[in-house]
Amino acid sequence: MVLKAILQIILLALGFVLLVKGADFFVDGASGIAKKLKVSTFIIGATVVAFGTSAPELAVTITDAVGGTGELIVGNILGSNILNIFLILGLSAIVCKLPVEKTTRYIDLPFLILTSGLFVLLGYLGWSFTWWEGLILLMLYIGFMVYNVILAKKQSKAQSEQATAAAATFDGDNTVNTENVGFIEKIKSGYENLQSKVWFLIVITVVGLGMVVGGAQLVVNSAQFIARDLIGIPAEIVALTVVAFGTSLPELVTSVSAAKKGDVGIATGNVIGSNIANILLIGGVGAVCTGSASLPFSTEGLISGIVALFAAILILACSLNKDKSLGKIAGIIMLVCLAVYYVFIFLNFYILHIY
Repeated sequence: MVLKAILQIILLALGFVLLVKGADFFVDGASGIAKKLKVSTFIIGATVVAFGTSAPELAVTITDAVGGTGELIVGNILGSNILNIFLILGLSAIVCKLPVEKTTRYIDLPFLILTSGLFVLLGYLGWSFTWWEGLILLMLYIGFMVYNVILAKKQSKAQSEQATAAAATFDGDNTVNTENVGFIEKIKSGYENLQSKVWFLIVITVVGLGMVVGGAQLVVNSAQFIARDLIGIPAEIVALTVVAFGTSLPELVTSVSAAKKGDVGIATGNVIGSNIANILLIGGVGAVCTGSASLPFSTEGLISGIVALFAAILILACSLNKDKSLGKIAGIIMLVCLAVYYVFIFLNFYILHIY
């Protein structure tokens, strides 16, 4: 038992290392690809990065829908969306001010609010999601992706002339002299030079995503063992905290890493895009995969759905300030909301089990 505990602690530490370094690679690759395609980092964050960081939720959904009861799907979606906004966006806003673009305020955020409200409404009407309601969600997600592709093409066309002019007038040499530097510095400068190549950006994006998802899985499994088997925390509490937090770890490390690097578009785009993907893509896939059995929706799902809807509205409200950005005050408000939400969950759990 002692050896197993030591092994789980080592795996937990390894998982966090993979998460942190994987996020660095992923953000560097995604932001580099955005620059090569001449589109905003927000679009890359809302599409490529958001889809990649939602992989854990998608895996849980397909597994539970095909081989289980489907009872974990709605809680996984809504719990992840609440954490994405209150925790991830809250921490990112504290690390670095996050400007919210005009198109985000008038299109992306209202669309997130609309889809969050639609998800709660469809679940409440019959307390389940049918396969055809799942198709509706999937069609809306396809429409969202098409919109981003069209917007990306417009941005690329608008910036192409400016980028060409800048390249024509640039008369410097960006090759780093590595003759008189140490071994670590040579590796760092070589890495920076390779970031100018598209194939390398694609490689580090894919490798970084794999490290993030794999690291998240190690952290979740190890933390579950430590909490449940070593400390003795009830399984229900572990599910509400460790598992929910674990499936949101890819978004957390990616967004905070992006904010620290100054790629604020990826930080905000990742959260907003992931939440939309969770509702439309993962919710749609879950409802379709459950087939005639339908995807169950409970009272707890209704409460969490309303909280997730409130969280989406809160982002929009906090971004309508003079700076049109999410700053430290907004980040603190989000973290306080998360604390209140978790206090409610714990109190509700213990009251129900006591009485």
